[in-house]
Amino acid sequence: MTTRLQEKHRLAGLASGRRSKYAMLIFWLVLVAAAGPLAIKLTEVQDNDTLGALPATAEASRAVQRAEDAFPDSQKPLAVAVYVRDGGLTGADRAKVDGDRTAFTRYADGGQVPPAIPSDDGQALLLSFPVAGDADQRADAVADVKEQLGDAPAGLRTALTGPAGGEDDVFDAFAGMDTTLLLATAATVALLLLVTYRSPVLWLIPLITVAVANQLASAVVYLLARHAGLAVDLQSQSILTVLVFGVGVDYALLLIARYREELRRHADRHAAMAVALRRSIGAIGASAATVAIGLLCLLAAHLPSTRGLGPVGAVGIAAALLAMTTLLPAVLVIFGRWLFWPFVPRYSPDAVGLDVAAQHGVWRRIAGFVGRRPRAVWLGTAAALVALSFGIGNLSIGMPHDESFTKEVGSVTGQRMIEAHYPRGAVAPAEILAAAGPADQVVAAARAVPGVAEVGEPQRSPDGRWVHIAAVLADTPDSDAALDTVDRLRDAVHAVPGAQALVGGDTAYLLDEERTVGRDNLVVVPLVLAVVFVILVLLLRALVAPLLLLASVVLSYVAAMGAAGLILDAMGYPKLFVGIPLQTFLFLVALGVDYTIFLTTRAREETARLGHRRGVLHALTVTGGVITSAGVVLAATFGALSVLPLVPSVQSAVIIGVGVLLDTFLVRSLLVPALALHVGPRVWWPSALARPAIRPVAAPPVERAAAAS
Repeated sequence: MTTRLQEKHRLAGLASGRRSKYAMLIFWLVLVAAAGPLAIKLTEVQDNDTLGALPATAEASRAVQRAEDAFPDSQKPLAVAVYVRDGGLTGADRAKVDGDRTAFTRYADGGQVPPAIPSDDGQALLLSFPVAGDADQRADAVADVKEQLGDAPAGLRTALTGPAGGEDDVFDAFAGMDTTLLLATAATVALLLLVTYRSPVLWLIPLITVAVANQLASAVVYLLARHAGLAVDLQSQSILTVLVFGVGVDYALLLIARYREELRRHADRHAAMAVALRRSIGAIGASAATVAIGLLCLLAAHLPSTRGLGPVGAVGIAAALLAMTTLLPAVLVIFGRWLFWPFVPRYSPDAVGLDVAAQHGVWRRIAGFVGRRPRAVWLGTAAALVALSFGIGNLSIGMPHDESFTKEVGSVTGQRMIEAHYPRGAVAPAEILAAAGPADQVVAAARAVPGVAEVGEPQRSPDGRWVHIAAVLADTPDSDAALDTVDRLRDAVHAVPGAQALVGGDTAYLLDEERTVGRDNLVVVPLVLAVVFVILVLLLRALVAPLLLLASVVLSYVAAMGAAGLILDAMGYPKLFVGIPLQTFLFLVALGVDYTIFLTTRAREETARLGHRRGVLHALTVTGGVITSAGVVLAATFGALSVLPLVPSVQSAVIIGVGVLLDTFLVRSLLVPALALHVGPRVWWPSALARPAIRPVAAPPVERAAAAS
């Protein structure tokens, strides 16, 4: 205990000392000067292949690897141009398609484009070809192809789809989105800070500090990606920005609120900051540890995009913690009390023994309401959360590809056009990779599978060892029926002796993704809960309280999913991307525990002084305003994800935003304190606080600190 207190004193002295505060500022200026150029380069190391990657052990991944080894010249993304005229194609339409076929040869891998495939109803034609070149060259080629398609006879509808078209749509949708997200996040935080502090100046300090933390986090992530193989993609970079701003501002609100209290008790602002930092660093550090270690639990996931999010987010939390406990205190002390203008906290000898709860009228009344009938309050709150959870019935897992964008894009339009005139699986057939010897048996086995509409002829690899067989499914590639067909197809071709058959393709990918996510849920969810429980036990030195808190955040998560189900269903986005439940669970459990940590650490502190009942109610009163502000800021910050044009981002924004608000206004404000009062001092078992004793009601302790040099 003594060592821990000494460490807190040293940290507080560094950030708040009369001379060391300037050293701290200079240190951060040097750090930012070094980090800035590296942070800008973060987009250079993005590897967005992880967004769609599966574990190497998945059959779809093994099929891709075999195809790359056996057919090295045919693994370029396929562009599929579709032409449709309702009522039947004209001669001019066919001439347009022939001209495009000739024009597209310069972009095709191998320099050839196969003849157009007509639909049975005579209303559509398809041109498909693999696009040559690297990512930049393919982007230029696809742009030219789209321009060529746009010059069509009146009444002829055209679109570009297939993997190449979809890839281009994703990058078009995200063009400039990193800057847009950063500006939206910063503007949201700035507005809420301005409302919270009602000061024309103070709001700038935490905003600038958290922006500095974001630069540091981006620079560290860049270095880890460049030199340590850390996977970074569009998703993890977006989450990094939101997480640093949201969590960093939360820490700032907590510290500044405590600093404001101490400024009224200390004539010397350096001493006030030293006390404020020492008395808040425990809660802030425990909060950061909970979220960071919770994020690192994602390393146990098999899905690469989920696994890569863990260390990136943990770096962001560490950067926010460092900036808010070193840079922010130093800057606040340097500028002095006038930052709070027009509500400047003045030192008053009378404030030394003043109970600050008297200054929180609204939360004093809420605490009184909770204290009068705690059993009724926690039962009523729990019932409301359970009622909200029934909204989960509006949600389903599995998002069709054509519903993944918030706006209409060419690849989705093209897919729908193909589905209207061709077998539904024509745009994305199942791909069978098998040994060449028993190829005929594999074809026969595939044709006998219910749900397979057509099986193509085997294409032999250059070395003659393997064959590629395309199997067109009767159902839409991302439908449940198609997934079941691929399952049956795998069973059928696996049974062919000596075939060594693997089934890949888009539908096989979705099937393997669903199974991988299911496995990750079973492993990561219990791991996160165990980590959070251990941290709470160490922090509160109790067993009962951590169990109750863990149960409360799980209930909050289920209620958040239910409430989000009602909202997302109204928005038209009820089909969740498969990775959403796990990712939102992690954030809501870890971040939800954040606010409970802020409350319970203060409650433990006050219980030791005032006794259990008065301590819990006093903690609720004095932390209510700042924690509520922090919750609103965090919810609004995650809401900024909705500016991204992908439905999974909107779903994450809604679920996390709703969950944080429920946790702030219901769980932390009503459920947890009422439950603690109902259980009584036993909530702190087995610590000494669980043994009731008569304690005098004392004035708040006066902690004097000499400012460090």
